Amino acid sequence: MTADYSVYLVTDSTPAILGDKDLVGVVEASLRGGATVVQYRDKTSAREDLVATARKLHRLTRSYGVPLLINDRVDVAVEVGCEGVHIGQDDMALEQARELLGPGKTIGATASSEEEAIRACEAGADYLGLGTVYSTTTKKDTKSIIGPSGVCSILTALHEAGHASIPTVCIGGINASNAPSVLAASASPHKALDGVAVVSAIIAAENPAAVTRDLLGKVITAKIPAVIAATSTKSPLSHNMTNSVVQNLAANVALCVGASPIMSNYAEEAADLAQLGAALVINTGTVTPQGLGNHIQALEAYNKAGRPVILDPVGAGATAVRRHAVQTLLSSGTFTVIKGNQAEIQTVHGASVTQRGVDSSSSSSLTVPQRALLVRSVARQRQCVVLLTGPTDLVSDGRRTVRIDNGHEYLGMVTGTGCTLGTTLSAMAAAYEEDAFVAAVAGTVLFGVAAELAAQRHDIKGPGSFVPAFLDELFAIRSATGKGDVEWLARAKVAAVEVVDEESSPQNSR
Repeated sequence: MTADYSVYLVTDSTPAILGDKDLVGVVEASLRGGATVVQYRDKTSAREDLVATARKLHRLTRSYGVPLLINDRVDVAVEVGCEGVHIGQDDMALEQARELLGPGKTIGATASSEEEAIRACEAGADYLGLGTVYSTTTKKDTKSIIGPSGVCSILTALHEAGHASIPTVCIGGINASNAPSVLAASASPHKALDGVAVVSAIIAAENPAAVTRDLLGKVITAKIPAVIAATSTKSPLSHNMTNSVVQNLAANVALCVGASPIMSNYAEEAADLAQLGAALVINTGTVTPQGLGNHIQALEAYNKAGRPVILDPVGAGATAVRRHAVQTLLSSGTFTVIKGNQAEIQTVHGASVTQRGVDSSSSSSLTVPQRALLVRSVARQRQCVVLLTGPTDLVSDGRRTVRIDNGHEYLGMVTGTGCTLGTTLSAMAAAYEEDAFVAAVAGTVLFGVAAELAAQRHDIKGPGSFVPAFLDELFAIRSATGKGDVEWLARAKVAAVEVVDEESSPQNSR
């Protein structure tokens, strides 16, 4: 099970924090809100009680596809068969824990200094919990308060020691109010935190699901500048197999966000381009038998090379020919991101939806909760990231689902802007391979905020003057972000969405 450390919940069963609430119920609420890792920490209960509670928690976390780690008690983790353990500086040696757990299990370690962090990495830690950031009542054996600057020093040391790839979270007094500033202040030029570990902010909350959603949205938003900066620095190839109407605009968008575009519908080039670190965009705006054959061949080449592929099923529900083409592509390989409007995503999901044209939605619009359920269902069905575009964009990887409320109506008045969003997503996915979901969110937010900034300029009279201004704003955001100026990010409207259906309802998750 691949871990995402964005919102790492550490439990606390003490009456001072948990009160009279049921711990399993609180954890379940946090999972509905989007908690991505759960650590069961209980320093006082008898072993048999620890095992019993751990089993309940593990059944629950598995139903959400989230790893469960046990604090300190390796014996409990072995008996329960959960995903791993977290070890403090005063707990069992990491090497001994690995011996008992065996390969394939996750072992995290606490570090409050550069030396402790590097030593843990050399001993084989899979991730690090850095802190204590701020003083907290939930852990009384705190050796030192290191603050965001201390976290930054550790991250810098990890990079210099060659351990930049190890995931890190910070812990100690973190909540929804201070998480964005902590993430920003602790980031070093070469390494940032992967998430935040939270105890009382969630466990003691009246509404744990809402608090977790708030945290997840803020953590994901805080990661956006890193994606945009990586795209600008790496200048990845964006290989567009797209319709002729949009090629020029798509190439210009790619250049403005920092990518290097190549517009080629000839599949014989795909294998070579994939080896150069490119990401592929397959856009079905123009459907021909020869074009479909090229798409399939290119898809196979990029899949073989392990490179990102974006599918933009333009007008998927408009004709039988298009529906067949999309189904053929879906059965021919795997995709990193599938992007489309409501009707297109419904068609991908298997619904019979009739569109009047490539920009049309189905006649009966779904509500945002219904669209969130649809996008998550397709993400799970296709094992990829799915972006459903509209006045409110929705992105899901099957576990995390967020809404993005940035953009401007002018985007819908210019032919090809939706297609160029696919180009933007390819650039982000190629540059930020560690998390395609965050890459997709970053690309969508960048696109939407740039449109807002362009539309508000005094010289914009309509769609015609909007396009060059939009390109300018894409470039301006990319340039500012590369210099560390992320004031534009205050405009980002990203919020985690709780998606509830029969599968994830409380009655069916235990």
